[in-house]
Amino acid sequence: MATFFSDLVQFRGLFQMILVLGIGGSFPYGFHISVINYPSVHIRKFINETWIERHGSPLHPETIMLLWSFIVSVYGIGGFLGSLCCGYLTTKYRKKKCQMCTNLIMLVAALFMAFSKTAKSFEMILVGRFLYGIGTGFSLNIHPQYVGEISPKKLRGFTNATVSVFLTLGKLTGQVIGLREILGSEALWPWLLASSGLSALVQLVTLPFFPDSPSYLLIQKGDEEACRKAIRKLWGDGDHQAEIDDIMKEKVAMTSTKTLRVLEVIKERSLRWQLYILMTVMTTLQLCGINAIYFYSFEVFHTAKFEEYLIPYVSLGVGLCECLSSILCSTLIDRFGRKVLLWGGYTLMCSVLALLTMTLSLQHQFFWMHYFSVILIFLFVIFYGIGPSGATISIMVEIFSQSFRPSAFLIVGCINWMGLFVLGMIFPLIVVSDSNWIPPSRLIRF
Repeated sequence: MATFFSDLVQFRGLFQMILVLGIGGSFPYGFHISVINYPSVHIRKFINETWIERHGSPLHPETIMLLWSFIVSVYGIGGFLGSLCCGYLTTKYRKKKCQMCTNLIMLVAALFMAFSKTAKSFEMILVGRFLYGIGTGFSLNIHPQYVGEISPKKLRGFTNATVSVFLTLGKLTGQVIGLREILGSEALWPWLLASSGLSALVQLVTLPFFPDSPSYLLIQKGDEEACRKAIRKLWGDGDHQAEIDDIMKEKVAMTSTKTLRVLEVIKERSLRWQLYILMTVMTTLQLCGINAIYFYSFEVFHTAKFEEYLIPYVSLGVGLCECLSSILCSTLIDRFGRKVLLWGGYTLMCSVLALLTMTLSLQHQFFWMHYFSVILIFLFVIFYGIGPSGATISIMVEIFSQSFRPSAFLIVGCINWMGLFVLGMIFPLIVVSDSNWIPPSRLIRF
């Protein structure tokens, strides 16, 4: 405990920058995954009312469901495009400048959301959601790389895990302010969707006061004095020569290694195993089911026979569990290692899913079974937060050197965002086709 407090004092500049990067980094990504649930009924009603006002007749419920699915999933298309552009732009213009430009995109998206209802245009919601996707596509690539580069080796596992902590904080914040008592009401839902602009504004104002990463200043800029100044500002006074020597060794190694584009990274035989590991952990994270719970948590808990007024609070409990377990992961990752947390987390999650399959199939026979199903969902989220959530991000940052990292993260971003797009489009259709789920006519209440 004494060591923790001494590190907190010495590295206070680092922790302040981690906070600023997190607010505009993975935080908005998590926020937009969870917040879209809360105004879902109001947005579908708004789409139908707008259509009636324009054309004099209502839309078919299936058409409304399709438009709603596209509003959810267009976030993934924007994120995919943002990820595609991020690698090239961050290499050319540096991460700090690109992150500040990302904040401007997020602010424009917030304006589209805020005035969509006033303008009576559901298309503005689509545009705003698309722009949010582009912004988070950039920030989700920049945040883990930036955090990894500004951290000393002894704190790197902890700081990398903070990416998942801020992501889950974003989910939890979206769930809290999405409650009908705060911004989730029919009158205030445009401001709920626009509230993400506040985190972008905070980062836009505060980030200029922090330095570029020491490795960028030394390797890309060749400015050793600026590198030492950045280290003193972030890590405090002390002997940091060993860390500087490590950066120098990486710089020497990079002089004989050119920065590779995506196709060159894929073709490079020496990077083959890193790519296999990267794609395996990222694909597994996408397919584990955690995003489906957040995208369509209302529908998930509806099958568990919960009263509609209770569902937002049950969803809030899920977000709180993931947030606390992610914080726990950040304290355990350097003690137990990434491999143990990954294997242990996924093993427990598989066990929970097997039990959940049984309870869902038996919930019509035993009235108490749906409560057990919800307990299993909470356990699933806790095991995800302690294990794969933080460990996956640490592996992604650490297995590639700085010259290959932008291209590697572009590959990760494409897998992540295409997975989100497919999930957002097909999940509600699966929900409707399954007789255990409620039909769209009950989801869309006018």
